[in-house]
This record gives sequence, structure tokens and C-alpha cells, in this order.
Amino acid sequence: MARALEQARLGALRSEVPVGAVLIRDGKLVAEGHNRTFLDTDPTAHAESVVLRRAARAQGDFRLEGTTLYVTLEPCTMCAGSIVLSRVPRVVFGAWDPKAGMGGSLDNLLQDPRLNHRCTVTSDVLAESSAQLLRRFFRARRR
Repeated sequence: MARALEQARLGALRSEVPVGAVLIRDGKLVAEGHNRTFLDTDPTAHAESVVLRRAARAQGDFRLEGTTLYVTLEPCTMCAGSIVLSRVPRVVFGAWDPKAGMGGSLDNLLQDPRLNHRCTVTSDVLAESSAQLLRRFFRARRR
């Protein structure tokens, strides 16, 4: 999660909303990234999507079985759907997102029993550091 926070900080330096993600398999880094919505002029370029795309391209398969995704903010609907479709078995996130979170806040798409894949979810990992980074970013943006 510390590495995901580093990615979030990199995103903030590039005027992106500071969300970072890291995908790990067997203790090794598979892919990492941060939000790139402004950089890429792409509303789908959330940190999780960036990482899932990079990992799928690198291994030549969209199924990311045997991995753990670490992300600094609870995934939104789009990202939760992508995580489920890519078969990531475990998601670890930092801060809760009460306005858009789909890992337990608004709903729990990551563990919906109606879907063909469900993730193990661990929340609140370095949550305060993740939330503080977001608060500082938006406070500065409002000024």
C-alpha cells in the first residue's frame, strides 16, 4: 500500500486526483499506476484501470488470477466492474469513498454474489494517509 501511496503522490504532482494502485503476484510487482484522467483526456483512466490494462498487456491475458490489487481509494463502479471482469481475487484499499465506493460504501460490487467472480476485500489499510492526501489535494484545488 505504501507503493500505491507513492503512485498517488506522483499523480498529484501531475495535477491528477491522487489515487494510486499497485498489482502484485507472488510478492512481485506486476503493474503500478495512478489516475491519468486529465493527462490522457480519458474519463476511464482511473488508477485501477491503468494498472489492470498494463498488467493484462504485459502478460497477454486479461485474466489477472493470483494477484492482489492495492489501491488508495475504494474502487468506483467502473473500476469494481473491471476488477471483477479481470478476475482479481483480492483487493486491498485505503480510504473509503462514501460518494462513489463500490467496495462496501454505496454498494459492494466487488463481492456481489450474483456475479460470476467475487473478490476478497480488505479495507482501511493506510486509510488515514490515503484520505489525508486526498483532502490536501482538494483543499489546494479549491483555493
